[in-house]
Amino acid sequence: MQRTPLKEFVTKVGQIKAAAALGLTQGGISKAIRADRVVYVIELEDGSFKAEEIKPFPGQVQRLAS
Repeated sequence: MQRTPLKEFVTKVGQIKAAAALGLTQGGISKAIRADRVVYVIELEDGSFKAEEIKPFPGQVQRLAS
């Protein structure tokens, strides 16, 4: 299994093919790249692909009670 950053994967295969390989739309790929999301594409043993996003935890900023 090899992890490749989404931007690098898209540079190699293009947004349309990347979207098809991951079961997404081209617009979703474009939006993830524009938002600078930390996404890695993983090639599985059977030749298919999946994507994982690295996000901070907790995901939302907690507000202090006033």
